[in-house]
Amino acid sequence: MGRAFEYRKATKFARWDKMSKAFTKANREITIAVKGGGPSPEYNAMLRRAIQNAKAVQMPKDKIENAIKKATSRDAEDFKEIVYEGMGPHGVAVVVETATDNPTRTVANIRAVFKKKGGSLGTQGMHDFIFDRKGVFNVPIASIEDPENFELEFIDHGLEKMELDEEKNQYLLYVDFPDFGKMSEALENANIEAEKSEVQRIPTILKEIPDDQLDEVLDFVDALEQDDDVQNVFHNLA
Repeated sequence: MGRAFEYRKATKFARWDKMSKAFTKANREITIAVKGGGPSPEYNAMLRRAIQNAKAVQMPKDKIENAIKKATSRDAEDFKEIVYEGMGPHGVAVVVETATDNPTRTVANIRAVFKKKGGSLGTQGMHDFIFDRKGVFNVPIASIEDPENFELEFIDHGLEKMELDEEKNQYLLYVDFPDFGKMSEALENANIEAEKSEVQRIPTILKEIPDDQLDEVLDFVDALEQDDDVQNVFHNLA
């Protein structure tokens, strides 16, 4: 069938794999939210955010509803959120956020990736001085009529920085981690719906490496992200 067919097939499988991983992440976020605050989005801000993020990765409505229903059942998995920190290849700092129903399995898998790819797993908190935790809200450009007035108004709700992402047709709103809930509530009160909102670990110290080492680090990060228990991987690669 030729190389063109094989390339299209490989591309399609890669896209499906990425989508499956995104759905797994969204499913676990929904489960944790329901466990923490109940199955009603109206009364559970964490669940509203989880549903919002699930929609952002095109998770179908029926899958979202099934995830909420499953999370309320007696047999629902109990996921624990655990953070692992370490050094990747060539001295790149890495933080791995996981949601797992089996911490023993997860730490073994994470440790194996670090070892195989030339990194070393460290202790939780070792990178606190390298990363700042920030809330990030992705808001459609059309939702903010006057960016200057918006910025002035929402400074009182914790807004630290506002960036325009023309490629995604969005504004990125940054707040300090403790102000995440305050900003979320302020946007809701203003009838502004973020397409996505999450807490990110943003590096304050960047690591420069030569181009010939870059693929090795990216391969390491990709190997971590392939694990179903991994929710997010943050690094300080410049």
